[in-house]
Amino acid sequence: MSSVESNTAVAEAQDSHAGHNHDPHLAHHFETPEQQYQSGKLAMWVFLGTEVLMFGGLFCAYSVYRHNHPEVFDYAHKYLNRILGAINTLVLITSSLTMAWGVRAAQRGKRGQLVVLLALTVIGGAIFMGIKSIEYSTKWKESVFVGTNNLFRGGAGDTTNKEAVQHLEEEALHIEEPPKTITPVTKVEPDVIDPNAGTPDEARIKAPNITPAGLAPQVAQSNHEQLSYEDLGKHDRPRVYTFFAIYFCMTGLHAIHVLVGMALITWILIRALKNEFGPTYFTPVDLVGLYWHLVDIIWIFLFPLLYLIH
Repeated sequence: MSSVESNTAVAEAQDSHAGHNHDPHLAHHFETPEQQYQSGKLAMWVFLGTEVLMFGGLFCAYSVYRHNHPEVFDYAHKYLNRILGAINTLVLITSSLTMAWGVRAAQRGKRGQLVVLLALTVIGGAIFMGIKSIEYSTKWKESVFVGTNNLFRGGAGDTTNKEAVQHLEEEALHIEEPPKTITPVTKVEPDVIDPNAGTPDEARIKAPNITPAGLAPQVAQSNHEQLSYEDLGKHDRPRVYTFFAIYFCMTGLHAIHVLVGMALITWILIRALKNEFGPTYFTPVDLVGLYWHLVDIIWIFLFPLLYLIH
């Protein structure tokens, strides 16, 4: 045996990955499967932390605008379909259950159960996106989609689009005249001039309407339900567009994450059909499951903040 062959044999003997018992799923820069699993999970948590930071910035923007223009958000959120939003919430919560159940099935080596649960999770994501597409298409038809054609963009709501806004309220919001037994809303400085208009600090906090003291809670709630476009101050009417900009930005970014999650789960499903996962190797299923749970949690926050403002 030559010296080169001898050195090669020694190197292979010293390599912890050499031999017939080497796990094909173990990367060469890890010593054990446990080390690989813990490293992958730590990396996923770091990645999810960056996702939280990204959405956290959007939630901060939402908080600032809603705090500065509460009446605008109170009015604009009624254009959203609460029933569809609630259905989507239920769908994603159910998909989280099937995903977590799928991780457990992978850990126990139940291939058939894993395949079914992953397929159900993908179907849940598809249902979510289908409902979201219905919502988006409806907003497009109602001319409240984000963009220059939005009815509330700029000051158009006070001029050429006034009739369209009124028609939209009647059709989409079902706003009717308040019953005679309910005390009408008292306006407070509806045309007050914002001294900071045109500057970065133009969002001055003011209450556009109040209810007389002593009213029962249900009466006060009825007054808020009757808030219409005309109840908004002239400086707040164009700002209705701000709500839709935030809504489509946050839900659109979330929808992209849902699509990415569906693609990852489909990839896991294909590998599960090849029987690649079991008690000794389930890391991809676990990590993709963590990502999907984050997507679901973000929507659980988005739904009440956007659809259930009042």
